Amino acid sequence: MIATNDQGTAMGNVDTLNLIQDSLLRRMRTMHSLYYQAVSTMELHHVNHFEREGVLPIAFSLFHYTNMQDATFMGISGELPIWNDDWQARVQMAINDHGKERPVSDMIHQRIGDFEAFKEYQRTVFNRTEAYIEHMDPADFERVIVAPPYPPQIASTYSAMCAGPQGITVLDAFECWHYQHGLRHMGEIELARGLVGLGGMTS
Repeated sequence: MIATNDQGTAMGNVDTLNLIQDSLLRRMRTMHSLYYQAVSTMELHHVNHFEREGVLPIAFSLFHYTNMQDATFMGISGELPIWNDDWQARVQMAINDHGKERPVSDMIHQRIGDFEAFKEYQRTVFNRTEAYIEHMDPADFERVIVAPPYPPQIASTYSAMCAGPQGITVLDAFECWHYQHGLRHMGEIELARGLVGLGGMTS
């Protein structure tokens, strides 16, 4: 925990917290840039390509990660998700669901209808997250947002495995729900790009 003085003001560790904030913001922006590079170098037929049973299309990875970042941001900030019926009408997802709780046999059918509208949604979500990290009080990183004992749907997650004894903090949430999760699905996208004749995103 952060030490405080008699007035309850945080002291010490301030430079460390600022360093963490700066590092997280740079890593999130860089990871988001890979998504922007990916969507700018693909066409709708690449994104919606169906390889075979059991292999998720790029459309799934793109929407799943963006929509999960949008949804889980509420747990960090209290802000409502951006995605709503109006966005669904514009983007025209074949399955109006990020698919976290649904089987692969369902989500292989995910498709994006309007790719340009999806790109706008993606940028809106990513910009909001980056702005929040940039302007937040870094002392808030230590705030616990999910305390143990965890419900079953959280107990088996990567964030629960990473969390300390106090529970999942704001920093854990950003690192696990947004950063690690984004890299995981970017790896899927890079592999799937090879299946449609496109290259990877980094060397």
